[in-house]
Amino acid sequence: MKRLEIAYKKIVVKIGSSVLVSGTKAVDEARLKEIVSDVCRLYDRNISVIIVSSGAIASGMSLLGITTRPKQISNLQAVASIGQIELMSLYSRLFKEKGRFCCQVLLTWEDFDNRDRYINAKNTLLESIKYNSIPIINENDTVSTEEIKFGDNDRLSALVANLIDAQLLVILSDVDGLYRNNKKDVIRVVEHIDRDIERMACGTDKEACVGGMSSKLEASRIVTETGTPCIIANGRTAGILNKIVDNDYLGTLFLPKSKVLAARKRWIAFGTKPKGKIVVDKGAKLALKEKNKSLLYVGIIGLVGDFSKGDIVIIADSDNSEFARGIVNYSIDELKKMKQGSRTVKEVIHRDNLVII
Repeated sequence: MKRLEIAYKKIVVKIGSSVLVSGTKAVDEARLKEIVSDVCRLYDRNISVIIVSSGAIASGMSLLGITTRPKQISNLQAVASIGQIELMSLYSRLFKEKGRFCCQVLLTWEDFDNRDRYINAKNTLLESIKYNSIPIINENDTVSTEEIKFGDNDRLSALVANLIDAQLLVILSDVDGLYRNNKKDVIRVVEHIDRDIERMACGTDKEACVGGMSSKLEASRIVTETGTPCIIANGRTAGILNKIVDNDYLGTLFLPKSKVLAARKRWIAFGTKPKGKIVVDKGAKLALKEKNKSLLYVGIIGLVGDFSKGDIVIIADSDNSEFARGIVNYSIDELKKMKQGSRTVKEVIHRDNLVII
């Protein structure tokens, strides 16, 4: 299997509910204790770890004796708020037993959409690490609505990895990695997430969980597109994190693109929800992808959404396939009002604010 020659300084570890609980039972303290010990051993090796932990809703369901995941958002938020305290209390106690502190960080999409809040979240996490405190991140389920939800912690972990310039994202689940179609053999290395790889993924029917392999592939795509490798592995394997750092891979490794995007470009590409879409013709696509040009109005053939100046938008080709994102210089209303004679010189997105993905 291919080995990664990386001097790890910061890694992000996503721990799924399926690792921490069985069905809708309480969090397995013995298993979490082993993971905490594994993380502390990495810190002893001067490798900082940021944890993105699921389990709040599952923990709340267990405390309340609920066996079916609530459907209404208000019910789900109440269950999450009850379970989050229980989950963090357990993390805090287990890390203290190892002589370390942890801190809680709750995030929503709004913390990524706004550039100032994005930078503030990054600084908070990095300063927490300087205090040798292990950040434990979760989506702020108690205030999230459908419009600002990440959807699952797999995506959140990928965004956090991009946020802090991590050298690796590890997604711990209850499976050994991405299986082939026979559901028996684990694919050890994925060089590119194509249609064949996507067909091997599936969702989940576990009551305490969301996501599944499909969301893990999406998280892998987000980080590998920006130059960071990702590994999906079994979180029930003893010492899994240190084994991974020692190149003893027991899961599926997703190789990164060779070009590492700068921090601001990563934010444009994946750090925020696009507010609309601009569809361009073949000539404009060629100019953007092959010639590193800015997007001019003359190449636009369609506008979708309700975006304002300074928003991030998707750029799609005539087949409606996304191939770039960028910060737009005009609102959609302004673009619709532009006259034919002047539109050719209008720079809609400057090349410095555009990312090919």
